[in-house]
Amino acid sequence: MPDDLLEFVSGPPGYSAIWLWLGIALLGAVILWYTAVFVATMPSDRLRRIPAVEEAHARMLRRRFAGTARDITDRHRSGEITAEQAGADLSRTLRSFLHQATGVRAQYMQVRAIAASDLAAAAPLLESLGSAQFDRASTVDVGSLGDATEELIRSWT
Repeated sequence: MPDDLLEFVSGPPGYSAIWLWLGIALLGAVILWYTAVFVATMPSDRLRRIPAVEEAHARMLRRRFAGTARDITDRHRSGEITAEQAGADLSRTLRSFLHQATGVRAQYMQVRAIAASDLAAAAPLLESLGSAQFDRASTVDVGSLGDATEELIRSWT
């Protein structure tokens, strides 16, 4: 190895080569941090179009929204929230998930419009959640609806 290259890698006399490698590692960490922040703050519609990130984004969305549905169901089962509140929260969670996963603005669509779209698989569940939310005489089991919401989110492709 030429002396100049050896001096560059090991550093000038009196300096440890560890400082060079530590600086390179810190620079790499800063670059990775900025990349992670940039990707994490991108809008969902742009993330769905990036092939390398698309699947990871979809998994993260499914995990996050399924966890939210599970939390709502657990809160309802423990008596912390009413059936009406749980139905509203589950409906909002499912509609928000559908929007984030597909780009279709499901939050603003009627159930009939959802049934006639690519989101048709979610329409029966949204209809039952609406019944739990708006019909006090409804006999639907909100706990089962919460489980079904979580399962629909986890299995969405």
